[in-house]
Amino acid sequence: MKRMHVHVAVEDLEASTRFYTAMFGGIEPTVSRQDYRKWELVDPTVNFAISQRGVKPGVDHLGIQVETDAELAEMRERFARAELPVANQTTTTCCYAKSDKTWTVDPQGVAWETFRTLEQTPVYGESRDRTREASSSQVACCAGAINMRSGA
Repeated sequence: MKRMHVHVAVEDLEASTRFYTAMFGGIEPTVSRQDYRKWELVDPTVNFAISQRGVKPGVDHLGIQVETDAELAEMRERFARAELPVANQTTTTCCYAKSDKTWTVDPQGVAWETFRTLEQTPVYGESRDRTREASSSQVACCAGAINMRSGA
């Protein structure tokens, strides 16, 4: 089964948590950290995350979460057929989870990922762009995908 993934950067994590918990019918986040919340909802089927990681508020990236290696391979093929830049990651730590994933950007510059979660982790993770000077606590692990838009 594939699950839609939406990640929104927010200014006020607690207010946003209250809003989305209410909007999702009182369902509490499945992951709750000091700077991050995630809901894995069944109705609607979506992996919805918010974070406060020092990036501009708004939609950070979209994605498709998969459950099997075969589904991940299928999604990677779909990204490749779109003839846009693609970046693969294996056993990367991001958003308090270790995952295999692939990044691309759509023609408007919106970052998209497809990923298979392997296990949960106690740390948020670090930027895919490890050449950044900022510490991993200040840079979203998804920041490397955002840089694909500018060709960096």
